[in-house]
Amino acid sequence: MPLIKVQSSVKVLEAAAVEGLLKSLSGKLAKHLGKPESYVMTAFEQNVAMTFGGTFDPVCYIEVKNIGAMRPESTKAMSQDFCQTINEKLGIPINRIYIEFNDAKGSMWGWNGSTFG
Repeated sequence: MPLIKVQSSVKVLEAAAVEGLLKSLSGKLAKHLGKPESYVMTAFEQNVAMTFGGTFDPVCYIEVKNIGAMRPESTKAMSQDFCQTINEKLGIPINRIYIEFNDAKGSMWGWNGSTFG
């Protein structure tokens, strides 16, 4: 059930670029969490009105959700990896990227007409 959702102020990207970014993030998230990629969901919202530090320079907000506890060393590694990927693919400086990591209880995440808990 891992989810990575990216919101960015970057203006419209071509469909192929968005698909490449989502596929890259999907594989990376599965690897970091040790879960099958078949359960990973990715989402990307572009051209979102956003500020950071009082400016409209390119910015990105990422949410990572997972059932089960993410360890500090794991979130640190994911932060480094995802910031680098966003910097390379979208040109956003890593100091203008926030990432929120959320652990979810299985009973609070629905799928396939049921929940994971």
